[in-house]
Amino acid sequence: MDIEELQTFVEVADAGGVSPAALRLGVSKSIVSRRLFRLEAELGVQLLARTTRGAALTEAGATFRDYAARVCAEIDVARETILPAGDLRGRLRIAVPVSFGPTHFAPILAEMARRHPKLQIHTCYSDRFVDLITEGYDCAIRVGYLQDSNLIARRVGPIHGKFVASPDYIKAHGSPETPEELVAHEALMQGTEAWQLMDGDKIITIRPQGRFKADNGTALVAAATAGLGIAYLPDGLTDEYVASGALVPVLTRYPPPPAGAYVIRPPGQHPARKIRVLTELLIEYCEPAPHLAGVDR
Repeated sequence: MDIEELQTFVEVADAGGVSPAALRLGVSKSIVSRRLFRLEAELGVQLLARTTRGAALTEAGATFRDYAARVCAEIDVARETILPAGDLRGRLRIAVPVSFGPTHFAPILAEMARRHPKLQIHTCYSDRFVDLITEGYDCAIRVGYLQDSNLIARRVGPIHGKFVASPDYIKAHGSPETPEELVAHEALMQGTEAWQLMDGDKIITIRPQGRFKADNGTALVAAATAGLGIAYLPDGLTDEYVASGALVPVLTRYPPPPAGAYVIRPPGQHPARKIRVLTELLIEYCEPAPHLAGVDR
């Protein structure tokens, strides 16, 4: 049985259709359709029911999908085991935040591609919360404070940030001196997240309020420099604005707790070697870079 046909079937089953599976695999829809046709012909059963919305698993397909996924995973492990030391093949799909992704992480991914010329690296840059399992990603780079989940995380570097506002905002509204005062100010946020501040060794959690929200750190910098409110932003995004005086640190007596940059992967007993290599490379670059910082993604 052709392993490519099995892998293609698993991708279509998980993606919910031929088109999204073709995008994941980096091949045309016609190739995906041909592989599915050959697999169903060989098995003598219908695995997928085509619908106007995509493709739904038949009862036989739902049963076969789990077996096929396990076979594909075992083949990947076997391939990695017999490859020469350091040699990586196949495809690595990574979700990376737009904030810091192109500037901080893209050069590291490019270096990985240079070191492993037989490895395909497909990267999605987005500040939205990517569902690794549903959308078929091998791993993600996330920065900030991690939410509880069943995903497995490995810290690869430190994250530093601060609360900032423009001089015009401070002149009009004053500068908060305590976490309690911060609640009364306009907050520039990604959504409904809580903010954490350190009072010595004690962590204080507040729920800020504000009318301007954006899922991108660069957009929040623009709002902060425009005087719309107070933002918690990474140092890497604000350093030049603080240096020029366009932004001013506030609540310096109550800094946010240290955060981190992480490689996140779906649950499994052992990570694929390509994910381990990526993790080690990120640690190599990120740990010595205390200026690295990221928004809460």
